[in-house]
Amino acid sequence: MSKVKELTHQDVKAMVAAYMNEDHVALVERAYHFAAVAHDNQVRKSGEPYIIHPIQVAGILAELRMDPETVCAGYMHDIVEDTGATLGDIQELFGPTIALIVDGDTKISKIHYKSNKEQMAETHRKLLLAMSKDIRVMIVKLADRLHNMRTLQHLRPDKQRRISNETLEIYAPIADRLGISTIKWELEDLSLRYLNPQQYYRIVHLMNSRRDQRVSYINAAIDQVKQSISDLALSGEIEIYGRPKHIYSVYRKMVTQHKQFSEIYDLLAIRVVVDSIRDCYAVLGAIHTSWKPMPGRFKDYIAMPKANGYQSLHTTVIGPEGRPLEIQIRTHQMHEVAEYGVAAHWAYKEGKTAGVDQTSRDSQKLNIVKEILELRQESNGTDEFMQGVQSDIFADKVYAFTPKGDAIEMPKGAGPLDMAYQIHTEVGNHTTGAKVNGRIVPLNYEIKNGDIVDILTSTSSAGPSRDWLDLVSTRRARNKIRQFFRAHNREENVEEGHRIIETELRDNGFNPAQFMVPDLERKVAEQMHYNSIDDLYAAVGFGDVPPLGVCNRFTEDVRKQQKKDRQRQAEKELLEEHKTLDAQPEKKKLPTSNDRIIVEGVDNLLTRLSHCCSPIPGDDIVGYITKGRGVSVHRRDCPNVKASEASGQRLVSVYWSDPQGDRTNYNADIEVQGYNRTGLLNDVIRVVNNKTRYLNSINGKVDHNRMVTISLTVGVRNLNHLQLIEDALKNVADVYVVKRVIH
Repeated sequence: MSKVKELTHQDVKAMVAAYMNEDHVALVERAYHFAAVAHDNQVRKSGEPYIIHPIQVAGILAELRMDPETVCAGYMHDIVEDTGATLGDIQELFGPTIALIVDGDTKISKIHYKSNKEQMAETHRKLLLAMSKDIRVMIVKLADRLHNMRTLQHLRPDKQRRISNETLEIYAPIADRLGISTIKWELEDLSLRYLNPQQYYRIVHLMNSRRDQRVSYINAAIDQVKQSISDLALSGEIEIYGRPKHIYSVYRKMVTQHKQFSEIYDLLAIRVVVDSIRDCYAVLGAIHTSWKPMPGRFKDYIAMPKANGYQSLHTTVIGPEGRPLEIQIRTHQMHEVAEYGVAAHWAYKEGKTAGVDQTSRDSQKLNIVKEILELRQESNGTDEFMQGVQSDIFADKVYAFTPKGDAIEMPKGAGPLDMAYQIHTEVGNHTTGAKVNGRIVPLNYEIKNGDIVDILTSTSSAGPSRDWLDLVSTRRARNKIRQFFRAHNREENVEEGHRIIETELRDNGFNPAQFMVPDLERKVAEQMHYNSIDDLYAAVGFGDVPPLGVCNRFTEDVRKQQKKDRQRQAEKELLEEHKTLDAQPEKKKLPTSNDRIIVEGVDNLLTRLSHCCSPIPGDDIVGYITKGRGVSVHRRDCPNVKASEASGQRLVSVYWSDPQGDRTNYNADIEVQGYNRTGLLNDVIRVVNNKTRYLNSINGKVDHNRMVTISLTVGVRNLNHLQLIEDALKNVADVYVVKRVIH
């Protein structure tokens, strides 16, 4: 992926001046100066002045041609959280609309990047619910995340992976549902770069290897398209150009469809942009007359738009040289919506900006906003809400029709019951069967694109049966069925839940009478987001909530105290053992394994190098006292050391007697990842043999995408020697990742 040019404030000012009036440009200028003063003397992880980040965020928003309020919020989105300025200051200086957007992003990011899973889920919940107040909060957040992803190389690898995973699971799907494809594509490609670098660079390599041939082929195909439509006498501006394929979309097709790179048809694609819908279908007819269309590869998103408003005609034909060629046909207006989605509706027009009321009205028109608000009402707790977002809102979609011709959008894998509950709760509760395309189907039928589904109902129906819970795939339908049974069996569920918690406490060695008291019951119900303890007991009795989790909430304080007591006791025993070793070396005389390791404060103590992390001279090391076996030496970053520190185990300081090592060879484990071309293994072995005489073991495995992982154990003198080997391996062609591993 090519590096994006870093913008200056003057660049951003020039961008907004091209489409805003003078008053609005002045407002943006004031926002920049306010942010520059507020962030003065602050720096980012990269060491750059912090103000560079707000400038880039504002620049991304200006590229989307967003209104002045949104661009100003881009400059000031971190001010309340990271500086001494307050929300009141922003409201006084810039008005309530900008303050509302900044406030939304501030609340979202206050606890961002916390490691605690529950806090992260709550953060994402706040983020999604903020969309219902003002969709521009989300657009600013997406611009913020995009620039953070562009500069992710300055963070530790573990943070890179965590943030990339979060981006791929939450932010890229949001950009997709809002139709902002320019941001969605870049977020996906950047995430793949850090989550699966070997596949990312392999696809880049494959795409670049024959780029000249593809460009030549596309140019020839464009000439033929122009010739095919030349007789149509189309009016207005016509654009015809090659469409680049994005790396992540290639990767997804290779993984989900089990295809090789050469089998991806739409690597070669042309886009035709015309003035009117009538012209779109005329161009389609001309292209199908010139080239034979491939069966099942035509999609009409003009007649049936996607949920995010995307419209276009897609067809794949047998193009020049008999090769598959995808062609997209759309109007200029459709193209603007396809690139910028909801941001296109918010784009600054004719010196006007929309007010908060208009924001709210436009937000409500978005399917995703409606779905999120419904899911919030139907979900019990943050975890259930986020699971529903992942399974129902961000999942791939299918489109079916009612007998009256109304289109219904549902997650892929949904069945007739899911569709019935999506239409209305009472339709779902009184469903007795279903017809698909005129034929009776079972309730576990999986709806496909284009199906005409007729839900059969009866007013005399007794309602859902419990086995329906296994027949539905959407959380919405599952929640509606559960609500039905909760309402009909509430008293029994409360009694059963109370009994289950009593039993669980007793089985775990606790006295139920000590914990199931009113004050503690109220506290636990609040912590688990229930209005009353009876609601919580009913959920346990119904099976919605695991009893162990509730039991843990009741006993949390007691268990914390017990853990502290155990840690203090363990530490006391280890300290006593250490003192005994130090004070009575003659009685505990142990043979030393070697003179490579010095243990601080203890002589003549057995030391051994641990096999889990295989430390070598030059590594930062630490010792762990074991009973009867002396000191086990680990690398400081070994997971076993971190586990010992967390549990309060006793660690001792140890040092290398010679950090540069000696003639003794130490084992180091290396993992090499790359593309399994002919001769790769020979090249790896040759490089290793040139750097060390000790290649102690080697093995490899190849996946279905022809990516190979080679595991090596080599003999080295010290850390510098190992680094020389790793650097040499990184220079081998088609090797993407070289890293030292811990077992």
